[in-house]
Amino acid sequence: MRRTKKIKGIIPVMITPFTENGQIDYPGLGRLVEWYIANGSDALFAVCQSSEMQYLNLEERVELAAFVRQAAAGRVPVIASGHISESLEDQLAELAAIAATGVDGMVLVTNRLDARREGGGKFIDDLTWLLERLPKQIPLGLYECPAPYRRLLTDDELTFCAGTGRFVILKDVSCDLETVKRRVALTRGTPLAIVNANAAIAYEAMKAGSRGFTGVFTNFHPDLYQWLMTEAAAHPALADELSVYLALSAMAEPMGYPKLAKLYHQRLGTFACTDSRAVTFDIHEKFWALEALIDKIVEGTEHYRLRIAAAGARYPAPISGTASSRSYR
Repeated sequence: MRRTKKIKGIIPVMITPFTENGQIDYPGLGRLVEWYIANGSDALFAVCQSSEMQYLNLEERVELAAFVRQAAAGRVPVIASGHISESLEDQLAELAAIAATGVDGMVLVTNRLDARREGGGKFIDDLTWLLERLPKQIPLGLYECPAPYRRLLTDDELTFCAGTGRFVILKDVSCDLETVKRRVALTRGTPLAIVNANAAIAYEAMKAGSRGFTGVFTNFHPDLYQWLMTEAAAHPALADELSVYLALSAMAEPMGYPKLAKLYHQRLGTFACTDSRAVTFDIHEKFWALEALIDKIVEGTEHYRLRIAAAGARYPAPISGTASSRSYR
């Protein structure tokens, strides 16, 4: 298996900026990679649902993964999924193309295995078929992607995956603390890290053994999640308070994400265009007071950054221009 940095910790699910003519905005994407790294990210998850992978053709998915890997330049590991087809043969072609980009880990989407929902042992049969054909040197991950439907692993399936020794991360989308705890126990002593994706249980999941966080609000304040993961034990009262703010902020996700996150980064100056292939309606028209809500998220983020600094805690300094709410105007 290819040697790489540990794929765990704070792992943003990357958004994909587009130009006004509908192409991937690679200069903007490069600035986005820099923002993630400067704000405490331990790895980057390119080509995922947040990246709008279901709306990208294979060439775009491959180019996206290759670009992010090159932009990260070995500073943090880059993982990518990108198999969206139904047939295993087509999925194998998609995955082989992603693997050829040299990413540090390739993530299998659980709802693509047993894509027709036949049940029984079909998931393990399909997975075994792919494992026999995929490059054995690349570390693998699992992703309980919510689209086109959320397909949670059973305990037996998770145990099988952990036992292969080839899987290093599960992006857990159970959104259930007891499930996270059980999965941590099931994979103990294996290379497979359980990394929770739900903000409401993020802090409790970390304390229960989840080895990081990979939810959508890593596109807003990954540095706060980084502090919660690495420094909370020394400041438990502040950590409890911060965890509430992070959970409440993430409740904004249904308000047009990923276009919502693009609006946030447009404010930062990361890129100019907020267009999305997945969300084509006007989110300002549908969700009233959206700008005021983002203002509050910005204010809360700065508030907790200042609180952390005042507590004398070790903290990844946010990239220049993101610490003050004035920079969002």
